[in-house]
Amino acid sequence: MSKTIFVSNRLPVTVSIKRHNISYHESIGGLATGLKSFHESSDSLWVGWPGVASDRLRADEQKKIENKLNTTYKCHPVYLTEKDIDLYYEGFSNKTIWPLFHYFADKAEYEVKTWEAYKKVNQKFYKSIKPFIEKDTMIWVHDYQLMLLPQLIKTDFPSARIGFFLHIPFPSSEIFRLLVWKKEILTGLLGADLIGFHTYDYVRHFLSSVRRILNINQSFYKIQFNNRIIDVDAFPMGIDYEFFSSKKDIEVNIPKDYKIILSVDRLDYTKGIIERIKAYRAFLMKYPKYRGKVKLHLIVAPSRQSLPTYDELKRNIEKIVSETNGEFGNFDWMPIWYLFQSFNQDDLIKYYKEASILLVTPLRDGMNLIAKEYIASRTDYQGMLIISETAGAASELSEAILINPNDEMQIAEGIKTALEMNKSEKIERNKIMHERIKRYNVKFWANEFMERLSNVEILDQVTLNIEDIIDKKAILNEFKNAESVIFFLDYDGTLVDFQSTPMQAYPSRKLKNTLQKLAQLPKTDVVIISGRDHQTLDRWLGKLDLGLVGDHGLWYKQKDSEWKKTLSIDNQWKERIRHVLEIYVDRMPGSFIEEKTHSIALHYRKCEPEMVAVKMSEIKDALFSIKGTHPIEIQQGHMVLEVKDQRVNKGNATFLFTNEKSYDFVLSAGDDVTDEDMFKALKNANTIKIGYGSTLANHRILSVKEFRSLLEEFIKLGGSK
Repeated sequence: MSKTIFVSNRLPVTVSIKRHNISYHESIGGLATGLKSFHESSDSLWVGWPGVASDRLRADEQKKIENKLNTTYKCHPVYLTEKDIDLYYEGFSNKTIWPLFHYFADKAEYEVKTWEAYKKVNQKFYKSIKPFIEKDTMIWVHDYQLMLLPQLIKTDFPSARIGFFLHIPFPSSEIFRLLVWKKEILTGLLGADLIGFHTYDYVRHFLSSVRRILNINQSFYKIQFNNRIIDVDAFPMGIDYEFFSSKKDIEVNIPKDYKIILSVDRLDYTKGIIERIKAYRAFLMKYPKYRGKVKLHLIVAPSRQSLPTYDELKRNIEKIVSETNGEFGNFDWMPIWYLFQSFNQDDLIKYYKEASILLVTPLRDGMNLIAKEYIASRTDYQGMLIISETAGAASELSEAILINPNDEMQIAEGIKTALEMNKSEKIERNKIMHERIKRYNVKFWANEFMERLSNVEILDQVTLNIEDIIDKKAILNEFKNAESVIFFLDYDGTLVDFQSTPMQAYPSRKLKNTLQKLAQLPKTDVVIISGRDHQTLDRWLGKLDLGLVGDHGLWYKQKDSEWKKTLSIDNQWKERIRHVLEIYVDRMPGSFIEEKTHSIALHYRKCEPEMVAVKMSEIKDALFSIKGTHPIEIQQGHMVLEVKDQRVNKGNATFLFTNEKSYDFVLSAGDDVTDEDMFKALKNANTIKIGYGSTLANHRILSVKEFRSLLEEFIKLGGSK
């Protein structure tokens, strides 16, 4: 088995130091449990911050800690200073990413210094990991503190299989685009080969952000990026079901006079604690018969109190608890029992078993494992879960009572429903949830992700048809020995990357220099053969020593000559086609029509993918129904649907050049379905498909950047002939 490295902000072992006495405490959290079997394997390592600032450690203490973590726990520390912790963790991670990803955009702060610290610490993690990476190492990076790390690793170690899992929600693209450094974060994540989220909602939001912000192709949860295919999927995290369900010997004290409603959260504004207390108060107001018969056990674990937002939240919780107890309480009964402290798991299980109801009402939560822990602990099937529909766990626990966390009265009604639910219904609902979380436990979650990650390389080879990848050495050698050469080069997607609108793909000075140098090589002709209108080609490239073919072959010009038309065409069909397309443009925000001499095209690059999927078959049916006997064809290209005269194609246009002169080296390159006519016509040529998908070409290059690099090699080699 290849080497495995786990990377997280914190190690599964916390180091503390007091008066130079060093102690080590193992974590019993979900992540540590889930990865335990993998971590205990013969060749694995866990990298992360040990929990103590490096400023507080002497050099000899750091070395001692490093040796202990390595030999005893198979861990390697990343040492962070107090400043790192303040700016990277408390700053960018928890003041920018955390609120934004939980839909609290008004609380997100955008400071350059915290962003710079975030980049710096991600680099620190990479430098710590780098010495341990070998060929085919499998690396699993965890959570929002390390979203730049996958790309840092992939840049230097392209053969490493890298997984990333986000343990918090991924927001909708409309929220995510508020992030100042959104492109950098997405690019960092796309260094991974497998990206996992808790729910398909988060997957959908991520894919939408990638498409809208980076304009990158994707289909069926796969993203094409930097010559790779990246898998994206949902992996709902589970719990250690056996641990929670086996604790039957824990002594519990279930009150006879009242029923307990339990609330367990760490201090955080995303958890909806204030709203929960207000809803409980509304319940007591609407149903006074339950006063004295229920009690809310409100457990809040301390967290991030150094941040002003959290300190203020704590004061507000204490205030509303005091007001509620003062309004409804008496000498015999206090409606809320409030504890601001952390508990170990055995203590929590005791509280789970004693509570008739668990109230989980976060305003937004990645998963919320407490809900699953409660279900697993109640082996009597008599507890009832009330959970927010905005918690990730809600999608798996639909038999619970689902509520809107902002609707006080709905939560109040949910409490009443849970209290009055008969025994048989509780058992029926709980049995279903038990089976589900028992089957999809934390070990299953980890195994599924690791298995998918281990197969990423195999999946990629199948998808990319790796045997078609270009043999550059052979082609360059053939070019070097040739006496006469011609290049037929498509433009969009071959020489320039696709842009959000066609006119943004204007050739750069560097590209024009490359084409001019290529065309000036001895006994070499270069023809740009494009679907763009010939006027645009002439304006952009007309001053270079190139042959040009526009409108997919309707217009052409030899270098130093005038434009000529290849055939006369009848465009009467365009009016009816245009009318149909205009109807759909009005229904598809972001789409637009481009009209050329012999064709008319519907561009939909800026449209929602879901909308395109629904509308495209409908549009094609409408176009085919009016096509009739007109000599037109409907072609679906890269984010474009084009209707054109079928007699006009790039293949026919190549004969205008090859019939007049004999060439012993012919190279044709293109990326789209319209270039297949060119590949078909040039049977004995070196034909190159740029990108993915089926093709008639006999070679493949995966990106514009790589193809441009090949052209530079031709120039260098041609100049030395």
